[in-house]
Amino acid sequence: MSLFYEELDFRATPIGDLMLRRRRMPQFGDRDIYEVKLGEDFLMTSLFHEAESQLAKLGLAALEHSNLEVAVGGLGLGYTAVAALEDPRVESLVVVEYLEGVLEWHKTGRVPLGPTLMNDSRCQLMHADFFALIRENPTQKYDAILLDIDHTPTNVLHQFNTHFYTEKGLAELKGHLKPSGVFALWADGFPEANFTHRLNTVFSSAKAHTITFENPVTGGTSNGAVYVAWMDDLKGS
Repeated sequence: MSLFYEELDFRATPIGDLMLRRRRMPQFGDRDIYEVKLGEDFLMTSLFHEAESQLAKLGLAALEHSNLEVAVGGLGLGYTAVAALEDPRVESLVVVEYLEGVLEWHKTGRVPLGPTLMNDSRCQLMHADFFALIRENPTQKYDAILLDIDHTPTNVLHQFNTHFYTEKGLAELKGHLKPSGVFALWADGFPEANFTHRLNTVFSSAKAHTITFENPVTGGTSNGAVYVAWMDDLKGS
């Protein structure tokens, strides 16, 4: 690798060119920074990932029982999946990823968290379209579904995904939760009040969390959103 930049993988996909790159920045010394791009969209960086980890932590914290069966939609660099596996109540975790290249990076250890996921017997990585899988497997149910695929409910990677964020689409997903199940969603930026209201219409209750984290690139802070929706209102935090 050059001192500051290396392209680790580049491949065409049906929804745009996928790139994995590794770079170093002088202010971080020998720290390797991994970045993922899809077309012109910047998807993920290992430099800051607090909101992705909080997606799992906040979602699972809303559950009061053990032996959890959990599904994650969107693998990224693995931060949500690893945070979920840190909860000892998780009995099984299936991670559904549409982009085959992202799966290969983890299976071959090309990204840092790949070995952690591959060496945990509770974890299964699946190559599939999460939204199609939800429609095609109506009987599969989980204690928690954690979703990190699109930028926001109104800024999606592919127009086919827009249906999911409607009341009808959310109702379809609700059918895949067990009676006390939880749905949690990551989004970029601040929460959208309209979407929180929609979640409260479909589910028994819902809450939006703003995750503020340090951004070492800008020297300031950035924000992410985590929405959590419950099948019942026994717990609301």
